[in-house]
Amino acid sequence: MYVLIGGAGLIGLGLAQRLVKLGHTIAMVDINPAACAYAREKLGVMAFEGSAVSTEALLEAGIRKTDAIAAVLREDALNLAMVSLARHYGVPQILVRMRHRDFLEPYRIAGATYIVNAIDLAVSTMTNAIEFPQVESIMHFEQGQIEVLKLAIPQNSDVAGLCVAEVAQDPRFPQGSLIIGYQPHPQMDLVIPNGSTILEPDSTVLIVTKPGSLHAVIDFLQGFSG
Repeated sequence: MYVLIGGAGLIGLGLAQRLVKLGHTIAMVDINPAACAYAREKLGVMAFEGSAVSTEALLEAGIRKTDAIAAVLREDALNLAMVSLARHYGVPQILVRMRHRDFLEPYRIAGATYIVNAIDLAVSTMTNAIEFPQVESIMHFEQGQIEVLKLAIPQNSDVAGLCVAEVAQDPRFPQGSLIIGYQPHPQMDLVIPNGSTILEPDSTVLIVTKPGSLHAVIDFLQGFSG
């Protein structure tokens, strides 16, 4: 994919580096010559000096052929302008980093297809790390209405040795939750399980659930009768 990133700050450079490793072609636009030079020399991406809300700069960076744009500029007002221009030029995927929630609806109206609330994301991540230290990671979808968590199955867990179907049929397993991924060992790939997949001790599962069911899911999968 051809991805255009507006803003060569820490987030923009980090995103570019990750996308380059995944094999994407990256162009960046930033008003800082030093940041552009760093992007070219250290990351090997195309970097254009200029404003990411300037049509001239965006056209030079190839916005007409862009598959996705990420607006990660320092101010929401600038990101909003970039989102509007991306929509004007028909970019199919428009991602934006939001600092203040007041811009949520304007971003949607302007045509953003994915909005990342930086502050809420950081707060949620730290809150979950404090409240659920046993969970490897938690991802939030649909403004926190759905949670996806990665959880280890201890050797002494009641579910160790059971198949996915047995776990799902247990009345203690929260309704509406679903095991969508299974990793038998840290060095093995994550796979999509079926009903007969056995949850081995020290394996890891990926589960979809609702925020209110997090404690119940964790207690059930990591609990033991003694």
